[in-house]
Amino acid sequence: MAHTFAEDQYGKKVDHCLTDTILKFGGGLALGSIFSVLLFKRRTWPIIIGSGFGIGVAYNNCERAMNSGK
Repeated sequence: MAHTFAEDQYGKKVDHCLTDTILKFGGGLALGSIFSVLLFKRRTWPIIIGSGFGIGVAYNNCERAMNSGK
């Protein structure tokens, strides 16, 4: 019977949040770059908006995971 410590569970949640943030930021950055090149004549604001959306979604997911009892 293996006992898991609360610190281990918290560490797993933090690891999951960091991974999710990197993936969502990268996805937003990639989509923003594509839209910037194809539609907006190489402006920087679609890249910034896409990255911000990615970080915002990751923050929301992380906050939900931290506040849940799972």
